[in-house]
Order: sequence, then C-alpha cells, then structure tokens
Amino acid sequence: MKNELVQAVRLNTENLFQNAKICLLTCDMDFILCDMPIWKHAYHMLHSCDQWYINPNEYEEPPFHIPNLNSLDVPSEKSLSREELLAYLESVQAKIFSYLDGLTDEMLYDIPKGCTHNRLAMILSQFRHFYAHLGNINATTIFATNRWPRVVNLSGRSGKSTDGLYE
Repeated sequence: MKNELVQAVRLNTENLFQNAKICLLTCDMDFILCDMPIWKHAYHMLHSCDQWYINPNEYEEPPFHIPNLNSLDVPSEKSLSREELLAYLESVQAKIFSYLDGLTDEMLYDIPKGCTHNRLAMILSQFRHFYAHLGNINATTIFATNRWPRVVNLSGRSGKSTDGLYE
C-alpha cells in the first residue's frame, strides 16, 4: 500500500479530533482544574497541536489569540466559548489534514526547517501531549457527571452509547 504510514497517521489523527470534539461537547468549560478553567486547558491542547504538529517555526497564531491565552500558568482576562473552541478545532483539523494530504511515508523521516526532530517524532509528540490533556479534561467530566465521555477506537467506534457522547 502506498503511503501506508501516512494513512495510519491520518486515521489516528481523525480519531484524535473526533475524541477532542466529544470532549469539548461534554466538558464543563468553567470547571477549575489546577487553578485554570477547562476552556483554557482545551485551548492549550488545541493550540499546541496547531503549533507543533507541523512546524512551530512556521506558525501563525490564530486571529483571536492574545499573549498567554494558551498558557496554563498565566490567568487570562479573555475567555473562549465552547463554540469558539469547536471552530478552532475544525480549523486546526483542516490545516493538519491538508498537511497530511501532501506527505509521503518517506517525508516522515524529514526534519522540518528549524526543528530538531523528524516529522513523525513531532506528530507522535502531539498525540502524547494532546491525549494527556484530553484525559485530564475528560476526568473532570467523569468526576462532575459520573459518566464516561465516549472515546473512539482505531476503527472510529466505541462502546454502547445512547446519545453519541457518552459510553
């Protein structure tokens, strides 16, 4: 199969964004985790993926971004709504899928300009970072609701669900 590795990356990236969408639809945006509201944790997760999945040295902040909005160490006067985060998720997803559409398996070995790791390492580091934050956010939902947000598997499916959002 041509570009089998890129296709595997794409499938896992599709599931990553599907899980993020479910997370954003089920979480309490105002829940405070480690002194920061969940919306800020969600933005940090999406912003990092947007910045680091492709090349942090060739990155432009989203138009609504202000300094430290993505920092989990600095409180923000500005806040983001669920709708704004869902729209940002869609824009990041489109950007990353466009990037993946232009990749070949051989290009996964390449080191992007100004970076120290190859493309595959950068992608995998974002999976790790993204899912760490997604798990933290989902844990707050489980704590608050006593329900498990649905998490899709490699086939894009999960366990039984009555409303599509919870297990």
